[in-house]
Amino acid sequence: MEFINSNLQLIYILVLAIFLGMEVIGKVPTVLHTPLMSGANAISGVCVIGAILLIRQSPPTDYLNLTLGAAGILLATINIVGGFAVTNRMLEMFKKKKK
Repeated sequence: MEFINSNLQLIYILVLAIFLGMEVIGKVPTVLHTPLMSGANAISGVCVIGAILLIRQSPPTDYLNLTLGAAGILLATINIVGGFAVTNRMLEMFKKKKK
């Protein structure tokens, strides 16, 4: 309960950001979802940097932080690679076909 009371403003901001994100993404036309998501994968790069910083600042005996940091690096890297694959596939659709 103390955690919630001390971080109440951050929890409000998180909930507001979730609702705002759902509204913004919900209003995007279907045609623009792929470019929007491939551009949003740049955020995963920030997550990788944050996870690396978490691992660097954690003591060697703090297995929870080390595990969360490693999972963050792994999942964000998968998202980045998937974003590049989707973007590459999307760009291939616009290239002229060779005869």
